[in-house]
Amino acid sequence: MTVALEKEPISAENLKERLVDKIRLYLAKPQEVATRRDWWRVTCKVVHEHVVEAMLETQQRHYHENARRVYYLSMEYLMGRLLANNLENARLYDAMRDALAELGQELEDLIEEEYDMALGNGGLGRLAACFLDSMANLDLPAIGYGIRYEFGLFMQAFENGYQIEHPDSWMPYGDIWDIVRPEHIQDIQVYGEVQQVFDDRGEHKPQWVHGRTVRGVPYDIPICGYELGSVNFLRLWESKATRDIDFDIFNAGSYDEALRVKNESETISKVLYPNDETENGKELRLVQQYFFVACSLKDIVRRYRVSNGEWEGFPEKVCVQLNDTHPAIAVAELMRILHDENDLSWEAAWDITTRTFAYTNHTLLPEALEKWSVPLFSRVLPRHIQLILEINRRFLKTVKAHWPGDAGKISALSLIEEGPVQHVRMAHLAVVGSFSVNGVAALHTRLLRSNLFSDFDEMYPGKFNNKTNGITPRRWLLSINHGLSDLIREKIGDTWIKDLDHLRDLEPLREDPDFRERYMAIKHANKQRLAGIIEDLCGVSVSPDALFDVQIKRLHEYKRQHLNLLHILSLYHQLLQDPDLDIHPRVFVFGAKAAPGYVLAKNIIKAINAAGSLINNDPRIQDKLKVVFLPNYRVSLASKIIPAGDLSEQISTAGKEASGTGNMKLALNGALTIGTLDGANVEILEEVGADNIFIFGKTVEEVEALWKGGYDPQDILQANAHLRTLVEWIGSDYFTPGEHGVLQDLKNSWTSTDPYLCLADFDAYCASQKEVDTAYRDPERWAKMAILNTARIGKFSSDRSIRDYNRDIWKLKPIPRGQG
Repeated sequence: MTVALEKEPISAENLKERLVDKIRLYLAKPQEVATRRDWWRVTCKVVHEHVVEAMLETQQRHYHENARRVYYLSMEYLMGRLLANNLENARLYDAMRDALAELGQELEDLIEEEYDMALGNGGLGRLAACFLDSMANLDLPAIGYGIRYEFGLFMQAFENGYQIEHPDSWMPYGDIWDIVRPEHIQDIQVYGEVQQVFDDRGEHKPQWVHGRTVRGVPYDIPICGYELGSVNFLRLWESKATRDIDFDIFNAGSYDEALRVKNESETISKVLYPNDETENGKELRLVQQYFFVACSLKDIVRRYRVSNGEWEGFPEKVCVQLNDTHPAIAVAELMRILHDENDLSWEAAWDITTRTFAYTNHTLLPEALEKWSVPLFSRVLPRHIQLILEINRRFLKTVKAHWPGDAGKISALSLIEEGPVQHVRMAHLAVVGSFSVNGVAALHTRLLRSNLFSDFDEMYPGKFNNKTNGITPRRWLLSINHGLSDLIREKIGDTWIKDLDHLRDLEPLREDPDFRERYMAIKHANKQRLAGIIEDLCGVSVSPDALFDVQIKRLHEYKRQHLNLLHILSLYHQLLQDPDLDIHPRVFVFGAKAAPGYVLAKNIIKAINAAGSLINNDPRIQDKLKVVFLPNYRVSLASKIIPAGDLSEQISTAGKEASGTGNMKLALNGALTIGTLDGANVEILEEVGADNIFIFGKTVEEVEALWKGGYDPQDILQANAHLRTLVEWIGSDYFTPGEHGVLQDLKNSWTSTDPYLCLADFDAYCASQKEVDTAYRDPERWAKMAILNTARIGKFSSDRSIRDYNRDIWKLKPIPRGQG
């Protein structure tokens, strides 16, 4: 039986009736006393019911087709707020706005009531959210899996310029969008030991026993394709104890001990990325990863067995995409399920496993590739370490055959890193256990194949491939920038919403003075809105006529927020020397969180805030510079910054950024990029053209040559008196009176090793920034460049990314509405 969907557009009057009914029957309140949050709740409820109808119909299609599915495993999903996005995808935004207006409510105000779903940290989690959107938009049978964290990364605040972390309790009263599925609870095991027992044929068989059982409770969040053509879901696991309390211990008076096991079990899904500077933190992160992988694989196997019989067909119906290295333990877990629990031979189990998994690598930084100490791994997952050692033993036999007598290759490729303490290399496990390994930008993939995984690439010809990242235009233009999306629809229609390449039709309009004027007026209005937010959050008054220079991304040295700071200090120093210096006023906008244990990253935040505090209140520079660091950067804040950005800072050290997606979001909304030839910047340059982007700095090859030649930052400082002054300036107490030496760590990072080449790229960066200033002073030229960035960014739709994944890796059959 197929669920009937409403075929006629839902009217504002119909929505109004539903909203009023929900106030009465869902919240049990008279309409007259309903608060703004009450109206938000019932608005979400009405939209949710509409979406769930489409989800049920979609899942029936998939079931009747016995569809091959992709299962997307990710530790992060940076979903943000869902109300506005779901309204747009359901084509209900305008009708809902009108219905609420008749009830005395503003939809935009209600949207602000929603907490951001705190299920991710940075680009990895936001990419996963964009990909889920595109899978649904393309009618692909897909399910995401992750963890339902009670607390997100953290809520960021600033005190005296320092980052302070507070718990991010994003669902204090539950989540209005998710659906609990108690019928699909999964119990998994951790710790314990492995015993050798005799099976019913009298043969030895390893058996994992005496472990601690943890229960995974699934919650489903509907994921809408545009016009609700398909609605998939994201399944998130919450950890629970199998017993709430030990009453014998409780009644004996040991109250804390009676609750210990319950608390330990439920800690697993408490916090996204517990600080792994401690051994307990490392252990919890490993348990988290196994918990969500084991629950997910049990659920995948359950779904497969409903409609299928023999194991041999498993890879024909199941493709599991590992989003980075965190879920790599899935390789060993599937082997355990097949070999231990279902008695398949090692060879048969390995054949199925290696035809099931595909692995996406997201980093070129060796230190970011997860490794677990063998003692820790053995304690938490005693059976899995045995399986990994056997996988490694068999794998190294093929390495020896490929490179006879080459001990160096064995050491480099082994799944076990030798040393005083052995470590399991999870990225190696993912590569060996997957049929496909992809990078996320053309340059990133080239460097994976030539540097990080060069020997694996030689061993496995054809396994490595590129899938350049993308962003969903439904979220990152249609939902966040109504002014621009309405103008585009007026001029070229709305086909671009599902096929972003159609934005190319805007190119001729750059020559139309009326279009340019309207396009830039929308940008100005977005800047006015952001200026109000800046004043509210930072207490700093900024002019929307200034150039808005934006750097919003995770705080890490390789992303070089401190290079941006050096340029700001350079301008400030020049203005102090010459207050009449002819530069266009500029507002530098930062948004970033630093990991709680990342001391230097937090020092950079302090430095930016300290410099900003002085610059913003210095009358001598006549408001030509403003520096604001917006607190608690998240998706909902990005949604307000991105439409207002004029300049997009993508200035990572060449060879360090895998892709980046902030560059794509800002360009789509008409910001020009200043950046290095790193990550997806290389491909953005190819698409928008060299005249519409500002490229500077050393290339990957030049960076490598610099290090091979023995780079010493002191050589640059001795040759550049201005730069030397800036570095000494930041290291002094000038910006931090009364806090002696607090910025010495930042100064020392530049003067000792300058590991991310800020000093080496400084002159080129400042020269490029002068080109920016010149271009911005020519409004017609800048408008044409901005329009071409919007028009030529179509390649970077996540729809294109997902089409590429499906064509080359997943090979799913789309199942659109009306089929199945």
